[in-house]
Amino acid sequence: MSTPTADFRYSEILPTGPAAVPMRRLDIDGVDIARAEVAGTERTFLTIAPHVFSELARTAFTEIAHFLRTDLLASLRRILDDPESSDNDRYVALDLLKNAVVSAGRVLPMCQDTGTAIITAKRGADVLTDGADAEHLSRGVHAAFRDLNLRYSQLAPLSLFEETNTGTNLPAQIDIGLDAHGGYELLFMAKGGGSANKSFLYQETKAILDEQRLLDFLAEKISSLGTAACPPYHLAIVIGGTTAEAALKTAKLASAHALDTLPETGDAATGHGIRDRAFEEKVLRLTQTLGFGAQFGGKHFCHDVRVVRLPRHNGSLPVAIAVSCSADRQLVARIDAGGVFIEELEHDPARFLPAAGTVEEIESGEVTPIDIDRPMDAIRADLSARAVGDRLSLTGTMIVARDIAHARLRAMLEAGQELPAYFREHPVYYAGPAKTPEGMPSGSFGPTTASRMDAYVRDFQAAGASLVMLAKGNRSAEVTEACREHGGFYLGSVGGPAARLAAECITEVEVLDMADLGMEAVWRIRVEDFPAFVVVDDKGSDFFARTRDAGLSLGRTRTAAQDGTLI
Repeated sequence: MSTPTADFRYSEILPTGPAAVPMRRLDIDGVDIARAEVAGTERTFLTIAPHVFSELARTAFTEIAHFLRTDLLASLRRILDDPESSDNDRYVALDLLKNAVVSAGRVLPMCQDTGTAIITAKRGADVLTDGADAEHLSRGVHAAFRDLNLRYSQLAPLSLFEETNTGTNLPAQIDIGLDAHGGYELLFMAKGGGSANKSFLYQETKAILDEQRLLDFLAEKISSLGTAACPPYHLAIVIGGTTAEAALKTAKLASAHALDTLPETGDAATGHGIRDRAFEEKVLRLTQTLGFGAQFGGKHFCHDVRVVRLPRHNGSLPVAIAVSCSADRQLVARIDAGGVFIEELEHDPARFLPAAGTVEEIESGEVTPIDIDRPMDAIRADLSARAVGDRLSLTGTMIVARDIAHARLRAMLEAGQELPAYFREHPVYYAGPAKTPEGMPSGSFGPTTASRMDAYVRDFQAAGASLVMLAKGNRSAEVTEACREHGGFYLGSVGGPAARLAAECITEVEVLDMADLGMEAVWRIRVEDFPAFVVVDDKGSDFFARTRDAGLSLGRTRTAAQDGTLI
């Protein structure tokens, strides 16, 4: 027996309303109104000159390199004021606020990974352009990354296995669709590798569509995010999707708060997506019990959560998870008959800083100064006397090396060569700087994700190198075991405050080796009072170690929940 066909009804899968954000008009000309007769009907068109797109893109990427949304800064301040925050929650939140203040000076970008340029747009049927909108937007991206103190991160494939930096941060990812409404709506995003790498897709079944099963599933998957992408996060979860790629794209949009106006109830006839605010609160409470906190233990792993339910094929149930990190870089823009408008970001982040006495209280506590200009054995002896979770202040010389440099160094080992002396005599900082502003010692220079270098640690330590490592995020069990076997240490730095580190902690920067790699070269830097935490020690202790029964073991960084249990 066949099922009767329902009457035709249509809705967009993601029927959102206009962005409810403050906007300001830009002084860009080139937007006009034209009238013409089409098929016997007079119509009004919005005409947009090519330079409008270029100037808008340049302005947008300048703004998001230096400024954040007001609600994110207010959320950081709430962490400082929350009596349930751990000391480390407050320390990280304060560091991120101070970083925002430095970045707002328009010289140092908030993060050294200034990101892939992503533009998602919809143009109305009333819009007339020359058709090369993506090219003109790309020209604006090129200008921003050329003229500002940003970083070129895009690699062009020369063959299947060979690649080279484009030197422009192009290509950008630009998707432009049609819209029944008038005007031109755009979302600009700068997505760094750390948070982009924490986008995940899972193929599940209808069995997961039960509240407790779904919460249990999410507890496991959210825990796997770790801290490498610089929490506190904006976390997005998408259940369903007509295709896997639709689920992932929706998760990225939701993490940018671009889908906040989705309806909260479904429609059996059209199947449009919905937002579940009640379940968002349940997932947020779940994240507060995981123990990660704002990077080094506590409550505030996430600022907020977005949960979107999408239609799906009855034989497929994709689940997508994505985050936006502490460098929450996006804004919306609109072009209409009134001109060119962009979202108004917060240009006075200093108003969210607490009073000086509170700052001193948060930054106080036991901090061990470590002179890293001494022999490596002396440095390791000092570190061996500290416990995981202890806060340090590093002063002296570090070597900076990351992905490609590590690959070259391993090739040297495999060829039977000895590793360079600098790699054995100094701590290694996993990082890659943005461009250095004129008259300053360093560009934005925060830590990169440590786990990308995990595969090298055992061989390097066995060769007497990489015995003290500094980066962000958690490491694998193999790294912990290598440190126990070879007397090594992994120190964690706060992920996010790259501008503040450049302005206050890094005093000298020079290329030491592999200069052809650009920002991926081996650098020598000198630091003063560089903050770090002991994450993995020479006894095989891991700050982020998990057990099946006890969850995260974070020692003194745990905070008590209202019912007295430890979080």
